[in-house]
Amino acid sequence: MRRTPVAALLLAVLLAVAGCSTTEGASGTGSGPSPDPTTGSASPSGPASGTRGAPAGRVLATHVDRVVATGLRAPWGLAFLPDGSALVSERDSHRVLRVSPAGATRVVGTVAGVRGDGEGGLLGLALSPTYASDHLLYAYYTHGGENVVARLTYDGNRLSGQRIIFGGIPSASIHNGGRLAFGPDGMLYVATGEAGRGSPAQDRGDLGGKILRLTPQGRPAPGNPFPGSPVWSYGHRNVQGLAWDAQGRMWASEFGQNTWDELNRIVKGGNYGWPVVEGRSGDGRYRNPARQWHTDEASPSGIAIAGNAVYLAALRGARLWQVPLVGGRTAQPRALLVGRYGRLRTVAVAPDGSLWVMTNNTDGRGDPRPGDDRILRLTLS
Repeated sequence: MRRTPVAALLLAVLLAVAGCSTTEGASGTGSGPSPDPTTGSASPSGPASGTRGAPAGRVLATHVDRVVATGLRAPWGLAFLPDGSALVSERDSHRVLRVSPAGATRVVGTVAGVRGDGEGGLLGLALSPTYASDHLLYAYYTHGGENVVARLTYDGNRLSGQRIIFGGIPSASIHNGGRLAFGPDGMLYVATGEAGRGSPAQDRGDLGGKILRLTPQGRPAPGNPFPGSPVWSYGHRNVQGLAWDAQGRMWASEFGQNTWDELNRIVKGGNYGWPVVEGRSGDGRYRNPARQWHTDEASPSGIAIAGNAVYLAALRGARLWQVPLVGGRTAQPRALLVGRYGRLRTVAVAPDGSLWVMTNNTDGRGDPRPGDDRILRLTLS
């Protein structure tokens, strides 16, 4: 949606009085999902790791089984180890914790060189697809004037061998992106934000407002749509969720500004419109979202796919959205956990098929409750 000068002036006044609407989970009003777009070509093919199947058109019921862990400080990223434990990053302390399925929590290390404020800091984590042999952990963090991806060794006890393998991603106090995920093709996908700058999201020479595709060594991956470039898709505002369905189709969540948050089906080389459009448009140059919500219902961060549905963790919306997938398209979303646990940052499929959902009430924008922040375990049945 284009903004008129009057609307821009009004927005500036509102930001000064009520707080910036361009930050995570602090924007917009209203409600209502969008119709589905037409489908396009798929992202890299292959089975998605960590997904569980269900009959076509059906999704699995959810139940909060128990609280796994409490007392976390602004947790952000989560990566599962083969034994069902998870490594969890804390944005502001820069610590990495190991959390067992039984809830035992201990610090395994601190990532060095993290320098960020606001939404910056230690963000996403991803485990190497070949962790059993290489013991590698990947981390995304703010390093002063840039965001970087680093590779570390985790030997089951402590972190060591930290080394930056990719940098130059713009950083700011807002819109740092931050999610890391290995795709079914074995490549590392990196979600970036446009650092509040708007138009560079349309510039394929700028790393902000993009989804990047890298080799595990941090180089632009073979087969990327723009030769020599790490860019896989562009025209994004602030992507913080990445996941693949059982057919290898890629999905991503994206923060809107004032009106529409998005769930997008990501295709190779796709342009998703920001800042020219927000949400659905009639402009054929840009891909429409698969689903959109007004920002007070979502402000989406992490996503996961299990049982023929996308699960989307909402910050300002303080709920977990369940979005059924049918043949590469989305059906009517259902809101779960509405207001029960506050802001939700991350959702991930555990090795046992359950969902772990991480709250984010201690990040400076939430209303912390006794025991926050916590990890919830949801059973799918």
